[in-house]
Amino acid sequence: MGLFKSKDERRIEREMKIKAGMRAIERSVRQQEKFADDFIKNARRAKQIGDEGQYQFIRNALKKTAAVKKMLERQLLAIKNAMLIQQQAAASQQFAESMNLMAGEIGRTFGEMDLTKTQAQWERAVGQASSMEERMEIFLDSMEQSALSGSSSSTGEELVTDDEIDRLIQADVLAAEKAELGKLDELESEIARELGAAKQKD
Repeated sequence: MGLFKSKDERRIEREMKIKAGMRAIERSVRQQEKFADDFIKNARRAKQIGDEGQYQFIRNALKKTAAVKKMLERQLLAIKNAMLIQQQAAASQQFAESMNLMAGEIGRTFGEMDLTKTQAQWERAVGQASSMEERMEIFLDSMEQSALSGSSSSTGEELVTDDEIDRLIQADVLAAEKAELGKLDELESEIARELGAAKQKD
């Protein structure tokens, strides 16, 4: 064991001494109770044999024993109350230390905050974003121009004209309409056949 004890070691040693003292007082209280029981038996016996002198002596001894027992119980109660107060004080100390640490951390955090620097960084970021948007617009415009120029042949003649595209679309629409009309014709024919069959049954 080292020459110097740590704070926790000293605290544990103090607690052990206090608990040892409490156990000693509790033993003394039990001992006084045993003394009282013995004195009561002896006083009863002295009364039985008519020994008034012994009876008075035992009664005084019993009175003193009760006083000692009461004093020991008060001492034990005082130690228990002191322990509770010490625990409350320790809790308050822990609270104070925690609040002190938190206050230090809050102060350090605010001390490290540099709103001027943050504002400058924000303004620079906004400026970079605006510049990026402008460059992106220029880039997209360039892509569109390249796409338009690339869609033309080297001779300036279109491989497929806009009119041809329009006719393809129109032909597809007409084909779809024709298919729908064909379905309607088939449906009308089927209805007519069913009506004719029904008339023949009648």
